[in-house]
Amino acid sequence: MAERTSNIEFAHRIHEQGHGKPGHGSHWLEILEAVVLAAVAVLTAWSGYQAARWDARSAAAYAKASATMVESQEQLTLAGQERLYDIATFNSWLGQTLGGNSKGAELLRRRFRPEYVAAFEAWMKLDPLNSTDPKIPAGPIFMAEYRSAKTERGHELAREASRLHEEGVMGREKGDEYVRITVVLATVLLLTALAQRFRIQGPRIGLLSVALVLLVVALYWIATFPRA
Repeated sequence: MAERTSNIEFAHRIHEQGHGKPGHGSHWLEILEAVVLAAVAVLTAWSGYQAARWDARSAAAYAKASATMVESQEQLTLAGQERLYDIATFNSWLGQTLGGNSKGAELLRRRFRPEYVAAFEAWMKLDPLNSTDPKIPAGPIFMAEYRSAKTERGHELAREASRLHEEGVMGREKGDEYVRITVVLATVLLLTALAQRFRIQGPRIGLLSVALVLLVVALYWIATFPRA
C-alpha cells in the first residue's frame, strides 16, 4: 500500500512538471508583461486622441481654405467688373474728348474711380492725345500706377487659401502617423499576448523582446511627432 502511494505521488509530480509549472524565474517576465500591456493601453489611447485631434484640425483647415478661396474668387470677380467699368468709362470719355464735348468729358471724368484717377493722371502727363510716341501705353489701365485693391485682396486670399490647404494636408499626414503608431502598438499587444501563452522561457523572452523593441519605436515616434 505504501508503494502504491509513493507511485501516485511520483506520477503527480511528473504531471506538474510536464505542465510547466512556473518557477520563481518567470515572475519578472509576468511583471514585465504587465508593464508592457499597461504602457500599450496608455499609448494607444494617446495616439488615438492625437490622431482624432489632427484629423479635426485638418478638416477645419480644409473648410477654411474652401471658404477663403470662395472669398478670393468673389474679390477677383468684382475686380474684373471694376476693370471693365474703368475701360468703358475711359472709352466714353475719350469719345467725348475727341468729339469736342468738354462738358460730357468732364462729367465722365468725375465718374472715374479714385483708384483709376491716379493712373489716368499719370497717363495724361505723357500727353497721349497729341504725342505720336508709340511707347506711350494705350490707356491708363496699362500704366504702372493702375492699382486694384480688390485684385490685390483676391490674390492675397488665394495665397491664404493655398496655405490653409497645405495645413490641412499636413494635419491629415500627422493624423496618419499617429494611426501608424496605433498599428505598431497593436502588434506589441499581440506579441505580448502570444508570449504569455508560452511556458518555455526561451520563446516567451524572444517574443517579449521583439514587443519591447516595437514599444521603444512607438515611444520614440510619440516623443518626436508634433502634438495637436
